[in-house]
Amino acid sequence: MPARSSRRELEIVSAIAEALNSAPTVQEALERTLELVTDLLGLQTGWVWLLNRETGHIYSAAARNLPPYLQEPLRMSGGWCLCIEQFRDGSLTPRNVDVMECSRLRPAVRARQTDLTHGLAHHASVPLSFQDKPLGIMNITAPAMRRLTRAELRLLATIGLQVGVAIERARLADESAILARADERTRLAREIHDTLAQGLTALTLQIETALRHVGSDPERVRERLEKALATARANLEEARRSVTDLRATSLAGKPLTQALAGLVREFTSESGIRVSLETRGVCALPLAVEAELYRIAQQALANVQQHAGAKTVRLSLVCTKRSTTLTIDDDGIGFDARHVPDDRHGIEGMRERARIAGGTLRIASHRGKGTRLTVTVR
Repeated sequence: MPARSSRRELEIVSAIAEALNSAPTVQEALERTLELVTDLLGLQTGWVWLLNRETGHIYSAAARNLPPYLQEPLRMSGGWCLCIEQFRDGSLTPRNVDVMECSRLRPAVRARQTDLTHGLAHHASVPLSFQDKPLGIMNITAPAMRRLTRAELRLLATIGLQVGVAIERARLADESAILARADERTRLAREIHDTLAQGLTALTLQIETALRHVGSDPERVRERLEKALATARANLEEARRSVTDLRATSLAGKPLTQALAGLVREFTSESGIRVSLETRGVCALPLAVEAELYRIAQQALANVQQHAGAKTVRLSLVCTKRSTTLTIDDDGIGFDARHVPDDRHGIEGMRERARIAGGTLRIASHRGKGTRLTVTVR
C-alpha cells in the first residue's frame, strides 16, 4: 500500500509539473492545476489568490466550480478573510496546511443558504511561495469537507511549492523584459543627446557665419539664417518626438503587455470581477501609442465596474505586422450603443484616444448580452 500511494503521489506531481510547464500563461497554468488537484483528490472546488508584489494587494487569479455565493464579484475582491489574514501574518506555511472555515462563505452558511453555497463551508488553504517569499494561496474544497490525510496534506504542500516556482519563473521573465526595455530607453536617450548636440553645433556655425557678413553681404546673411531656422525647426521636432517617446507614462517603463497584466490584477483585486488577459504576437508600437491603448483599457474596465454589472471580462491584445487590436469583452447588462447617454464621457474619451493613437474604436453591445469594445491601430 505505501508503494502504491507513493506512486500515485508521483503521478499527481508529474501531471501538475507538465501542466505548469506547458501552459502559455500563469492564469492558464493555475486553472489547469486546480482542475488536476480537485479531480485527483476527489474534491470539487478551488480558487487561487495571488499577491501583487508591486502594490501589496491580493487578487483572484483562478477559480474552478465556485458556488453561486462566491460568483458575485464583491465576494471575491481582495479584502479581508481568514486565510488571507493568516497568509499576511505568516502563520500559513507549507508545514501547517490544513482545513479551515471559509470566512467568505460564513454568512451564507449561517443563513443555511445551501442553494448559494452548494454545501461548502470549509477549505484547505495551501500557501504558494518561493524561497520563503510569499506568493499567494490555493484553496480547495468540497461539500462536507473531510479531514485530509497526512499524506494528502504533504502532497498539497509539495504542489504549492511547484506552483510557487512556476509563478516566480514568470515574474523573472517579466523583469527581464523590463530590463530590456530600460536598456532600450537608455540607448534612445543617448541617440537623442547625440542628435541634439550635432544639430546645435550646426546651428551655431550657421549663425556665426551670418554674423560675419552682417552689413557686407545681406544675401549671404539671409541664406545662413534661413538654414539656421530650418535646422532649428528640424531639431525641435526631433526633440519633441523623442521626449514624447521617453516621457514617463502610465506604463511606468513596462511593455504594454505587462502594464495590462498589472492593470488586470489591480482591477480584479479591487472589484472582484474576474478578468482574463490573452496576448498574441509581439507588439512593436511607439510608447505614445502604447500609453493611449493602456488608458483605453483602463477606462473600459472602469466603465465595466460602474455600469455593466458584469461578473467576468476578457481582455485580449493581438499584434501582427499589419495591425494591433485591443479587445475588451464583458458579460454585463449591455446597452444600446446607438444611443449613448450624454453623461458617458468615458466613451468619447476612448474614441479620442484611439484617434490620437492613429486607430479606430468600435463598440458592439446589446441589452442583456454584454459589450465588446475593439480598438484597432494600423
